[in-house]
Amino acid sequence: MKRILLSVLIGLGLNASAQQAAQPFLYTVNSLTGQEPYWNLHYSGSYGERTSGQFGYDGMGQQFGLKGYLGNRFTLYATASLGFANKGGVASAQQAEVLRDLIGGGKIAEGFRLGVGIGASRDWSNVKSAISRIVLSLDQSKWRATGNLRFEKAFDSERDKLDFISSLGFQYRLSPALFLGLEAVGQDLEGFWEEDEAEGGAKLMVGPSLNISPTNSKLSFSISGGPVFYATRSNIIPSDAIRELGATTNGYSFRALVNFNLFK
Repeated sequence: MKRILLSVLIGLGLNASAQQAAQPFLYTVNSLTGQEPYWNLHYSGSYGERTSGQFGYDGMGQQFGLKGYLGNRFTLYATASLGFANKGGVASAQQAEVLRDLIGGGKIAEGFRLGVGIGASRDWSNVKSAISRIVLSLDQSKWRATGNLRFEKAFDSERDKLDFISSLGFQYRLSPALFLGLEAVGQDLEGFWEEDEAEGGAKLMVGPSLNISPTNSKLSFSISGGPVFYATRSNIIPSDAIRELGATTNGYSFRALVNFNLFK
């Protein structure tokens, strides 16, 4: 079954021509440009073992998102997540950000872009946070790379003073609409210098990344995931903060995303 699915995905990629991808990566957010201004809806599902949290939920997790180009190099990115735990129970979390390209962007999709973003979130335990993000992108005809550095300030005395989350995605074009590469995530990096890090310590993940964006379809698809492991550990029980990775022990997490272009 897996071989059949892979053959279908590769076939779609070989028979399509390229277009700018709205959300090519699963754990790394990119800004949109005005080359093809459109609004997008996406749905992603994840499954993880020995994990917890937004994208590493121990069981089946679901996320609904909205992403759109606002003009003048602004991008809106908002998500709402649902988690269905293996042991029962349902939880939800939401976040919204506005990104602004400071260098590059505009109506040109290729080349280097540097942007910043601000936003807010409500996590699984109803704790509110202020978030900000630095976005680096370099898009060429044969490959693309995007990196994020996210800062989070939770309004709860039991949380860290400031959380640091980084991610990097790289994809190479194998055919006009098929990209293959990898993604890496570094979560709660303050765990390297804080022994009482509130989410249990710094965690890392590196895994393959695939994106298909056919020109003649409003749909595009992305898959990514891999092993989740601790780089450092604290004695704190992990909180319910919104996280790309969440782990109580070393485990794994995989996500798949379907994106629908409302306007092209």
